[in-house]
Amino acid sequence: MYPLVESMKLKDGIIQNLEFHQIRLNRSMDELFPEAEKIDLIHQISIPQNFTGGIFKVRVVYSQTIDQIEIEPYQYRSIQSLKVVYHESIDYHLKYTDRQILQELYAQRADCDDIIIVKNGLVTDSFAANLLFFDGRGWFTPSTPLLRGTKRQLLLDQGIVVEKEIREEDIKSYQKVALINAMIDFEEMPVVDIDGIILF
Repeated sequence: MYPLVESMKLKDGIIQNLEFHQIRLNRSMDELFPEAEKIDLIHQISIPQNFTGGIFKVRVVYSQTIDQIEIEPYQYRSIQSLKVVYHESIDYHLKYTDRQILQELYAQRADCDDIIIVKNGLVTDSFAANLLFFDGRGWFTPSTPLLRGTKRQLLLDQGIVVEKEIREEDIKSYQKVALINAMIDFEEMPVVDIDGIILF
């Protein structure tokens, strides 16, 4: 079994949305290692002084215990186009370090910057982010994500986005698509015009 990972945003020395990462870690451990003692992230992560200014990604690799903690600089990717790709049996409801299937789907993007993964006719996620769709009045996120992201959950709890079933044929009824994950805040998320999506 591959280890799991939590990827968190470190901003000016403070880990963002830590409680949401802890909840997901607890849920993952309950499923895979119900007898193991829970990992308490806040007491396990020490931020070196040279990482207290700017934006960094913190990766906690773990199974029943923490295997590795990495802190690395983070740069935002430019996303201006998306290609719809398909997989009928993909399962990534736990955040494993093994992303081979996702990598294979990402390789199908052709000249596009990222992908929209459709499973059994339903829109799920992009390569490394949850999706938001804008209909001119509000933002909606698919009710069938591959991974229930921490930033997605925060935005749902805040009422900024609404969960909704979105089928492949619904995509063109929206005006814009945005990508969010733990590293990308709502105010800075890349937004793609619906014409920037290749459906076939």
